[in-house]
Amino acid sequence: MFAWVAERYGSFQEVLVWREIETPQPGPGTALVKIRATSVSFALILRIAGKYQIKDALPFVPGSDFVGEVVAVGAGSPYRVGERIMGSLPGGAFGEYALTEADDTFSAPEEMPDADAAAYLNSYQTSYVGLTDLAGLKAGEVLLVHGAAGGVGLAAIQIAKLLGATVIATAGSAEKLEICRSHGADHAINYRQEDFVQRVTEITKGHGADVIFDPVGGDVFDQSRKCIAFKGRLVEVGFAGGRISEIAVNRILLRTFFVAGFNLNAYRRHQPERLRQLQDELLRLYSAGKLRPVISQELPLSQLKQALQLVEERQAIGKIVLLPG
Repeated sequence: MFAWVAERYGSFQEVLVWREIETPQPGPGTALVKIRATSVSFALILRIAGKYQIKDALPFVPGSDFVGEVVAVGAGSPYRVGERIMGSLPGGAFGEYALTEADDTFSAPEEMPDADAAAYLNSYQTSYVGLTDLAGLKAGEVLLVHGAAGGVGLAAIQIAKLLGATVIATAGSAEKLEICRSHGADHAINYRQEDFVQRVTEITKGHGADVIFDPVGGDVFDQSRKCIAFKGRLVEVGFAGGRISEIAVNRILLRTFFVAGFNLNAYRRHQPERLRQLQDELLRLYSAGKLRPVISQELPLSQLKQALQLVEERQAIGKIVLLPG
């Protein structure tokens, strides 16, 4: 098989090589899938650079979210040859084939196109589990979403509106703000032109945001604590801004709010059945037409570097999906 391989850590433009490698063989409980679609994220740029929280053993094939067709199974696998499944892998999706485990995968609904399946899982699980199971967002509360025009941010907007919350979205251009509004944001703030702390304070009449959903980190995280409500919940889901957030505990004490870190892999390890239950709810919402991923571009897998460049330069809106070719 052929795959994109990171020979060493560094810039994806320099270290990714499309080359032939041995096709993995399924062992007990696993399945080999032929990749039909996959998607990209900022976290993958960090992993290729060796700057992610967990480092991959070199060399490695990156890539997480996918949809594919099962072509071989190991003993005890719950899947059958020919079945279409979707999942979020520890790695390996940027190739012609990938090895999967049952805990990382779900049957793909027939009505869900390949592109939607590749764009749906990680973004919507992160937003849905983070907002409901972790933050407990309720109807009538105010949610502040940063990086709101990205895949996770737009998912958070859609989910929060289903829950009955008021949504304030931040993004960096007029085009991105309009996308946020079109998917349900009640208020949209251009963080390049406005002080979002001041605007959130004005919008909420001094109350602040009950829940802040932050995939950006760094300076955005630092500022967010200035506009959070009493007993608010600040959920950190990533560091797309490039700097890992830090906070002095006295800041939490003085304003009386909660800070939570959210990682899907932790849910997979500690509460896999709960995660599967929430994923079933997400698939039902998709089938009912209540949630839809926003896909800005569909590119061939051969253009992976171009897709990652768009993400790195903040030009992507929603998700970029890669198809074989």
